[in-house]
Amino acid sequence: MLRLVVLGAAAGGGIPQWNCGCPICLMARGDRPELKSTQCSIAISADGDHWFLINASPDLRQQLIATRQLHPREGQLRHSPIAGVILTNGEVDAVAGLLSMREGSPFTIYAHRSVLAILKANSIFNVLSEANVKRVAIAIEEPFEPRLPDGTGSGIEILPFAVPGKVAWYLRDTSLPGGRGDEVGDTIGLRIRDKTTDKSVFFLTACAGVTDVLKARLAGAALLFFDGTVWRDDEMIAAGLGQKRGQDMGHIAMSGTNGAIESLAGLAIERKLFLHINNSNPALLADTEERRGLERAGWQIPADGMEIVL
Repeated sequence: MLRLVVLGAAAGGGIPQWNCGCPICLMARGDRPELKSTQCSIAISADGDHWFLINASPDLRQQLIATRQLHPREGQLRHSPIAGVILTNGEVDAVAGLLSMREGSPFTIYAHRSVLAILKANSIFNVLSEANVKRVAIAIEEPFEPRLPDGTGSGIEILPFAVPGKVAWYLRDTSLPGGRGDEVGDTIGLRIRDKTTDKSVFFLTACAGVTDVLKARLAGAALLFFDGTVWRDDEMIAAGLGQKRGQDMGHIAMSGTNGAIESLAGLAIERKLFLHINNSNPALLADTEERRGLERAGWQIPADGMEIVL
């Protein structure tokens, strides 16, 4: 059976964000510690012993310490149950945590060639020696099975697919690594299929819009993790926290006529969770109409450490 652990549910910066005095960050530092959340990542496993991370957030070290399933095996001097990391984009909050995995334990990085080009272009990632940390290119619409340390299959099939999005913010207005002239592969979703039970989980924490093709793909899924960055497109502007709309950053809003809740309604998805939730999002607060609205529509906001077994 497939096991999934939510390592972090927040967008870049986490909650509370280090330099933010917005109402939600103030509450998280004060009398509402349940609002605290680290930056978005999940871990998946088909056997409970070997795990694969989906993205490596800047909070990864903290997440590994907090997650019992990812601790070194008792009685071994050096060990890690992490067999690989699967990257869905090249944003800082998806790749920075790789630098916390530089102590010599072997694992494999799986990413689209565009994201691998970003890592190769930045010499700081050379601390991950390719003698220990293999880099494997994955391709859009080509399923693959991540491998265990002994080379055998993991029992999990991953299908990467393109979703509407944008290149990493820090790469805009620059020459793209690898000489690329397009953004294919900069934002991908994943279908995660348990090869034994045939149940599928979808992971899309950066998505700028819901197309008919995407709706057809997601229909009938056992579990969906979806982009929950903002409640409304102009949320950060209205709150005085910035000048970017959700769409400027490549993120669909939860609400509205073209928002995630309405666009994905009626698809018979068994369980729907929002991830990558920004500290500006009022749906983080359980006593708001925004939270009640998303819950009425069958959505959940998970806490760090939540484990789901399918």
